[in-house]
Amino acid sequence: MAYIDSHVHIYSSKYEEDRSTVIQSAFEQGVTKLYMPNIDIPSIDMMLDAELRYPDICIPMMGLHPCDVTKDFEKDLYIMEDWISKRDFAAIGETGLDLYWDKTFFEQQKVALRIQIQWAKAKGWPIVLHCRESMEEVLQIIREEQDGSLKGIFHCFSGTLEQAKEVVKLGFLLGIGGVATFKNGGLQPILSVIGLEHLVLETDGPYLAPTPHRGKRNTPEFIPLIAQVVADILAKSLDEVASITTKNSLKIFHPTS
Repeated sequence: MAYIDSHVHIYSSKYEEDRSTVIQSAFEQGVTKLYMPNIDIPSIDMMLDAELRYPDICIPMMGLHPCDVTKDFEKDLYIMEDWISKRDFAAIGETGLDLYWDKTFFEQQKVALRIQIQWAKAKGWPIVLHCRESMEEVLQIIREEQDGSLKGIFHCFSGTLEQAKEVVKLGFLLGIGGVATFKNGGLQPILSVIGLEHLVLETDGPYLAPTPHRGKRNTPEFIPLIAQVVADILAKSLDEVASITTKNSLKIFHPTS
């Protein structure tokens, strides 16, 4: 069985001591590709170094995380736009809106998101969306911006069933990670309605480790644990979950080589 981790910060300093071991362990578990969301300017070099060291395994995106939007966000976007003019990336992201942490620059977050949506449209690349405590606000912007060309992933989906249905209607996929394994995560009734064809698997490592590793560092080798929970919820085989979510990831992301 082959799996894909559609969202992992494998370049993070949290993996500094054992990155090669973590990637090898994931590979032994069948996790063959790790899609890396960018978050800010400093993360670009770390991310591209991971791509260089682990070609065809660690695959970069380019975007500005909403929690890293400040009063000078235009300068960061200028640098990122230069990067996407020079080479391919798998997606624009991660971008989006965040109302969980600091709300000081929420208006700037919305401007930054719309700019990055325009990049995605112009390039024909997918966009990976962060929606923490902001699902409805992100959906509203996607509704307004959707012209039939926009596609992507609602990363770490944690909305309602109605919101999940709208995500699908808008042509996007749901990123499903460790929250699906939480007893009170709320995703079980949603997944049973939405179905495999609209899902991709992710860890968001080093964050949001699945049960029974909750509270510890998350790693791509836990993808099969998440897949097994999805298989149990949907009464599908693990092989089917691996196969379909892998196909979904390969289809949604822009090839970089």
